[in-house]
This record gives sequence, C-alpha cells and structure tokens, in this order.
Amino acid sequence: MIPNGVEDEDKFLSAGIAGLQQNAFYMHRALDSNNLKDALKYSAQMLSELRTSRLSPHKYYELYMRAFDELRKLEIFFKEETKRGCSIVELYELVQHAGNILPRLYLLCTVGSVYIKSKEAPAKDILKDLVEMCRSIQHPLRGLFLRSYLSQISKDKLPYIGSEYEGDADTVVDAVEFVLQNFTEMNKLWVRMQHQGPAREKEKREKERSELRDLVGKNLHVLSQIEGIDLEMYKDTVLPRVLEQVVNCKDEIAQGYLMDCIIQVFPDEYHLQTLETLLGACPQLQPSVDIKMVLARLMERLSNYAALSTDVLPEFFQVEAFAELNSAIGKVIEAQEDMPIAGVVTLYSSLLTFTLHVHPDRLDYVDQILGACVKKLSGKGKLKDSKATKQIVALLSAPLEKYKDIDTALKLSNYPHVMEHLDDATSKEMANVLVQTILKNKTCISTAEKVEALFELMKGLIRDLDENLDDELDEEDFKEEQNSIARFIQMLHNDDPEEMLKIICTVKKHILTGGSKRLLFTVPPLIFNSLKLVRRLQNQDENAPEEEVSSMPKKNFQILNQIIEALSSVPVPELALRLYLECAEAANDSDLEPVAYEFFTQAYILYEEEISDSKAQVTAIQLIIGTLQRMHVFGVENRDTLTHKATGYSAKLLKKPDQCKAVYSCAHLFWVDDQDSIKDGERVLLCLKRALRIANAAQLMSNATRGSSGSVLLFIEILNKYLYFFEKGVTQITVASIQSLLELITTEMQSENKTADPTADALLASTLRYIQFQKDKGGAVGEKYESIKS
Repeated sequence: MIPNGVEDEDKFLSAGIAGLQQNAFYMHRALDSNNLKDALKYSAQMLSELRTSRLSPHKYYELYMRAFDELRKLEIFFKEETKRGCSIVELYELVQHAGNILPRLYLLCTVGSVYIKSKEAPAKDILKDLVEMCRSIQHPLRGLFLRSYLSQISKDKLPYIGSEYEGDADTVVDAVEFVLQNFTEMNKLWVRMQHQGPAREKEKREKERSELRDLVGKNLHVLSQIEGIDLEMYKDTVLPRVLEQVVNCKDEIAQGYLMDCIIQVFPDEYHLQTLETLLGACPQLQPSVDIKMVLARLMERLSNYAALSTDVLPEFFQVEAFAELNSAIGKVIEAQEDMPIAGVVTLYSSLLTFTLHVHPDRLDYVDQILGACVKKLSGKGKLKDSKATKQIVALLSAPLEKYKDIDTALKLSNYPHVMEHLDDATSKEMANVLVQTILKNKTCISTAEKVEALFELMKGLIRDLDENLDDELDEEDFKEEQNSIARFIQMLHNDDPEEMLKIICTVKKHILTGGSKRLLFTVPPLIFNSLKLVRRLQNQDENAPEEEVSSMPKKNFQILNQIIEALSSVPVPELALRLYLECAEAANDSDLEPVAYEFFTQAYILYEEEISDSKAQVTAIQLIIGTLQRMHVFGVENRDTLTHKATGYSAKLLKKPDQCKAVYSCAHLFWVDDQDSIKDGERVLLCLKRALRIANAAQLMSNATRGSSGSVLLFIEILNKYLYFFEKGVTQITVASIQSLLELITTEMQSENKTADPTADALLASTLRYIQFQKDKGGAVGEKYESIKS
C-alpha cells in the first residue's frame, strides 16, 4: 500500500501539472496572436506552479522540466518580437513587473538570454545582473532549480576569449566570476537543504540531496569547458575559490561529491601543477568524508596520465608528486585515527599503482610504501576483514604485474612482512599469484637464497597452514595448485653444481614439511631436477682428470634416497619404486655400483612388502626387468643376485599369462647386445622353455575350467622371442626348436576346442610374414631363416 505522504505528493504534482498545462495553453494562444501582454500574464501564472513547497526533489524536477519546455517556446517568441521591432531593453524591464518573485526571475532569465544574443548590452553586465537578482530566492529547492535554469541558458553565452559575446574586455575573468558565483550560491542552497525538517528525516533528506547533486556539479563542468582558463588562472583563482567553498560548507555529502567533481572535470596537468593546493584541502574536510576514495581517484587519474606518455614524467618529478601524495596520505591517516584498515590499504595500494607508473625504477619508493603499510598493520595480527585482505592482495600483486619478475619482488624487504598479515586462505591465494607469475614469465630462480625466500612467501601452497582449508578445497583445485608447484620446482636451475645442490636441499627442506597429500606432487619433480644435475656432473666428470672427479653425485644420491623415503608416509609404493629405478639408472650412468645396487634393493623391498595388487605387480616387474636389462655397472655377483630375484618374482605372479610374459621378458636379462659379459644362451633358453611350460599350463587350466583350450596368443608371443634371440645369434635357439613351436601353434590353431581370438590370428599372420620377409631378404640372415618352414 502506498503511504499517504506519497499519495498526497502525487496529487500535488498532478494539480501542479494541470495548472501549468492550463496556463501554457492560454500562453500559446497569446503567442499565436502575438499578444505580448497576455503571453507574459499567462507565462507568469504558469511559472507560479513552481512556487510549491509540497513536492520532493524528484517530483519537483518533473514539474520543472515541463515548465522548462514551455520557456523554450517563450524564448523563441521573444526573439521574434525583437525582430518585429519590440525593444529588448523595454522587454527586459517589462518582465520585472510580474507579481511574484519566482516567475519574475524565470522570465527575466529567459529574456536575458535573448538580450545577450542581441548584443545590445555587454553579456557580462546582463549575467552579473541575473546572478545577483537570483539571490532573492533563498528557498533551497526553488533556488537550486532557478539557478540551474540560469546556468542552462547562459552556458553558450559566456563572455570568454574567442566567444562572440566577449565584448571589449578581452578576458575570461567575467565568465569565470559568473560561473563561480552561481556555483557558490547553488552549493549554499544545496547544503542548507540538510538542515531543514526534523532530525528523523535525515536519511530521506540525504537521499533527496544526492538526487540533486548534479545540478551543482554541472557548474564545475561548465567552468572546465571555458576557453581561456589557463594554468595560472586555474591555480590563482579557480581552484582556490572552489576549494574555499568546498571546505567552508562543512558538509560531508557536498565535500565528498565536489572533491570528486574537481578531480574528474579539470585536466590532469592542472591537477599535477596544483597538487599541493588540492592535497592541502584534504585534511580540512569533515572526518566523515571518504577521503581515501578522493585520493584514490586522484592518484588513479594521475597514474593514467603518466601511462599515456613518458614525455609527461618530468612534470611529475618537478612537482615531487610522490612526496606530496605520500605526505598527504600520512596526514589523512593520522587525522582519521578510526579509519578502517581496508581504507588505509586502499590508499597505499593507489599510491603504489601511481609510483609504479611514474617511478618504475625507484624500488625504494615501492618498499617505502610497503613499509608504511606494515607499520600501520603492526599489532593487528592476521586480518579477518575481507575488504582489507582483498586490498592487500591488490597491493602485493601490483609490483608483480608491473615488473613481471619475481626477483624484483624479492628485493623488497617489506614484501614478506605485508604477507604475514594475510589470513591462511588469502595467503594461499597470494602464493598462487606468485607461482603463476613465475610460470607465466618463465622466470628462472637461480640461487638457494631466493628459493628460500620464495618458499617462505608460498608457504600457503607448500604446507598445511589450516587443515580445514584443505578439507574444503576442491580436489581438482588442489591438484591444479600442486601441479603449479611441481612446474615451478622443475624450473629451478643454476649452472653452478654446488649452488644447484643447495637449491635442491632448500626445496627438499620445505616440501618434506608439506604433508603426505602434497608429496605425491612435489617429490617427483624434485627427483627429476636432481637427476638432471647428476647427468650434468656425469658429463663434466667424463672430461675431467681422475683426481678431479667430483664427490657431489654421491651426495646427490643420498639426498635422492632421503626424498624418496619420505613417500612411505603417503604411501605410494608404485611411484616410489619407479623413482628408485630412475635413480638406479642414473647411478649406473655415473658408474656408482654400490649406489645403483642400493636403489635396486629398495625397489625390491617395496615390491615384496608394499605392492600386493596383481596388476601393480605386473607393471612393477616389467619396470624392474626393463631397467635391470639396461644396467652395465654391476659385477657378476650383484647382477646374478638381482636377476635371480627378478626371475623369481616373475614366476610367482598370480595369473599364469602374467607369469608367462614376465618369465619370457627375463630372457633379455641374460643376453645384452652391447655387453659381451652378459651373453648366456643357456639361461635364455631356460627362460623361454619355462615360459612355454607356463603357457601350456595356462592352456590346460583353460581347458579344465572352460572346456576350451583358450588362446594361443602366449605361444605366438614366445615364438617371437625365439625368433628375436635366434636372429641375435643365440646358438641354443635352433631352427628345430622354432619349427617345433610353429607346429605346436598350428596344431592348437586347428583344434576344435580353440577359442576364437582375432588378436592371436593377426599376430601369427604378422609373424609368418616377417619370417618370409627375412627369407626373401637373402644374405646371412636369409640363409638362417631359409630352414624354417612356415
């Protein structure tokens, strides 16, 4: 239901519009018949509707706009009258006989517009007369709209230099004086509105005043558009007069709005040259004025101005803009002791943005700002205010965005001290910003000292600051964060091996405190980065005299072992086994037999004690066999021990097919092409025969349980191994054994109990084609294959 006050207001507005339209009708009829007397009479009656005090600013504006449209038509009529011989001077005098002051002044302004255009009197005199006479209306609402009308009809008739209404004065002073006087009176009326009516309606009045603020602000816009206002006049006359009115009005709404208007409408270079004056007014404003927003907008404009061209930067240096702004911010913060932390950080964030645009080479200024922020935050602990933490993130992100170089941020001594005041969630967010900056710009961190500093800054991602945070974090987000850390670890590099080893130790120290969830992501990249160092050292040692061979690889392998052992807390035995095998291969390339043997031992222990899943065992065995086959560092005893273990593990796999594949793969452990010491044909044959027995057992089991002989795929795979070693020159692999196996496969393929297997059919066909291809090739290999009947 609409409140009674609103209903009454609508009635008053309807009545006012009706009266206005009725008198406008008679006025139009008088205009059409060129009856000046009646036109003035009815126009005055029409304008009397604006004398009401019963409407809110919003409703009054609606009534005013209808009257404004009619006054436009009346002004056209006055122009026509002057063309028909009517004296504009007499007309200017005539309208002053209207009975009521408000209609009289609206008519006077309308005729005054025509009077100025006629150029029968200097524009400055007419405008001065009008602005003085408008003082007669002291009712805030009516006075504001009357002066707004005066501003509207005069803005294109101001007597500035170059204007057609300039006259003989050849100066812009009169135009400036008129606008300033009108602005001053309008602001007084606007402020006076706040003090009318009961205290309980304060919020309502503030809302109404906010609706009217543009009427006052338009004067400053008009002022900024006047041609001829140079820097000197702005500095000596315009700005001091405007600021005097702003400060003296002692009204928080007016002060906040008008300071913003000044910053927005006047040129950037004027702000720069009058910075001291403008900033000097800030501490004089009411304590409730949001000065931080005023200063923030000023610094934003100046920052954008500086970003336009480097040519303007000397102007900033000349006026010592940084010192002025820094001092002003300090005074404002000191004057407003109860200013929220979010406001303080906003000010310093704006100053930092300004500094990065104007003084990008002055890191001492940047650090000074961060230091001032730390001083204000001291004793506050971790901030809980979301606005404040958001501003701190903006403050800390600004140098990263500007310099695109994490090294620069690390040079700022106060940077980590600011981060200390972030809560755990925001600290994590900021850490992510740091990592993404490094990854995006491909920054190489090359010293242990910098790595230490960075990990301290990124501790939100490295370890659990708050267990609840990680519980709430989405699994995908967590993986993305940790993958970023992994990429960062991979990027760490220094050409000096000793420094690189320090970096690895530093990273190790931090990631081992990261909790079991993170180790899964952070250990592998550190292992592989360490292995890169091992390879580099290996290349250096190959070219160095024997007495200069570095002992660093052994230290590195000790560290690698410690890092992998940390994975036992996760646990991820499959990953740990892979890493042990990678390290064993690196130790092999470095000719460190004891180290390689120890890594294999650890891998075997993991296999025996931790890996129980049959699929995981199959994968692990294949990895072990593949790695062991490439090892050349082992002596006979150590190799036999490891090989024996591998073949033993293969034979004990759960599924017969898996056993078979693992056992025939073990054959490669006894015949390595580039190692003459590892060519044991007897044991190769033994492995293959054992694989055949297992395959046969698998066939029998399939026949017993399913009533069919199952696939012959295993036999075909074993045939391929026979052919491989036959071709490699293993004398124990004879044509007869190959022929026998071929016949067995053929028999099984033709068996009635055979299970259809397209994969086996395709592999057999491919194998037979290969045998034929080798026959057709001729030469020594062709002769060997010639005896095989396929």
